Amino acid sequence: MPALTLMFQGTGSDVGKSLIVAGLARAFTARGLRVRPFKPQNMSNNAAVTADGGEIGRAQALQARAAGVAPSVHMNPVLLKPQSEVGAQVVVQGRVEGSASARDWQSRKAALLPRVLDSFRHLGAEADLVLVEGAGSASEINLRAGDIANMGFARAANVPVVLIGDIDRGGVIASLVGTRAVLDPADAALVGGFIVNRFRGDPALFAEGMAMIAARTGWAPLGLVPHFPDAARLPAEDALALSREAPRATSGARVRIAVPILPRVANFDDLDPLAAEPDVEIIRLRPGAALPGDTDLALLLGSKSTLADLRALREAGFDIDLAAHHRRGGAILGLCGGYQMLGRVIADPTGVEGPPGSAPGLGLLDVETVLAAEKRLEEVAGATPDGAAFRGYEMHMGATTGPDRDRPFGRLADGRPEGARSADGLVAGTYVHGLFADDAQRAAWLARLGGAASGARYEAGVEEVLDALARHLEAHIDLDALLRLAG
Repeated sequence: MPALTLMFQGTGSDVGKSLIVAGLARAFTARGLRVRPFKPQNMSNNAAVTADGGEIGRAQALQARAAGVAPSVHMNPVLLKPQSEVGAQVVVQGRVEGSASARDWQSRKAALLPRVLDSFRHLGAEADLVLVEGAGSASEINLRAGDIANMGFARAANVPVVLIGDIDRGGVIASLVGTRAVLDPADAALVGGFIVNRFRGDPALFAEGMAMIAARTGWAPLGLVPHFPDAARLPAEDALALSREAPRATSGARVRIAVPILPRVANFDDLDPLAAEPDVEIIRLRPGAALPGDTDLALLLGSKSTLADLRALREAGFDIDLAAHHRRGGAILGLCGGYQMLGRVIADPTGVEGPPGSAPGLGLLDVETVLAAEKRLEEVAGATPDGAAFRGYEMHMGATTGPDRDRPFGRLADGRPEGARSADGLVAGTYVHGLFADDAQRAAWLARLGGAASGARYEAGVEEVLDALARHLEAHIDLDALLRLAG
């Protein structure tokens, strides 16, 4: 077991747990500690491929990066990837182990605790400090039985807890004090302190609030963290980020990229490098919106449930918009599930994503896809026909074949063809995620679409933000007190 371990739980979802753990991972690493992030159970369709050929939540991959280590399947031993309103694919230690309905999951999760603890011990053996992130809300006592995500894990592993509340959403005093009130006394005894996140204004004005929370909970006030605007430049954990994004000022943007946002969108952080470009306007299309006539590129993102999202795309009328865009000579790119949708047919003969069946695709690429249970998880590199390099990863279930595969999107480093292009050159599809994070590939796309080369260094920018976040947290959280609590 590690000498030091500390768990960060929240009063609710999206209170900033992932970001705080990432910043602390960078800060403690800078102090010379071997830090490892750990999240027992995550629910997100934003995933990352690990070097050992598995997958974990994108947030844990970012936290690993902050700690200066390669992502491992042990950093997120249980990952739930929602496929419907009531069910999710279950990934355990990086591998798919079927699906479960919400009701089934409640009875199944407790059996996974030994494997969660196994991964925790694995990380602990190589670390000086393990920073554990909870999931959702610590106050969901209706889900406490069999819990492996929050207090259930903390009790099983005997890990001290810091509770995080978000003042930006209002009611932070009630949320922290209320959590103390509903927790089982043995659970509450593990909580050693609290952090109030996303404060705006003069911190002195909330000094009394911090004291009131401490008095009513018995927990130590460990930090009042001001809002950190540059958090938007880091990959988000889940689709909540899409719903809260404010429109970006786009005056002077020369490239307009329209992106239908579908219910089961996955790996939407593929947009982040494009959104960071000053020459690019990202138009996120919700049902009821129309694809603008002056769009330069229509981009279909990945999906956790491709057939269901294809239905949603048609119900929203985006299929008509995409066909019209193509007739006008507009470019279209599909990534992973979006690539599959662009073909003639998607078949799911064994019910990988739901009931067995098939559906016609958009017919913009002369390919067809058959979904299969085996999942391809691999880091890749290659180049497009114009010589622009790319690096990224593949994460998909199914195989795509057809005549347009003879005009590949690109070739991998080992010479294998990847993806497809239409005969007219306007439509392309690829299984490569992370495509636009490669500066050379992104610059090539902007040049094709009429934009100016920005010279932006996306990956270097992420490193700069992580460094700034670490400094921000060190200024506003008592890191020495955290280490004492962890010890």
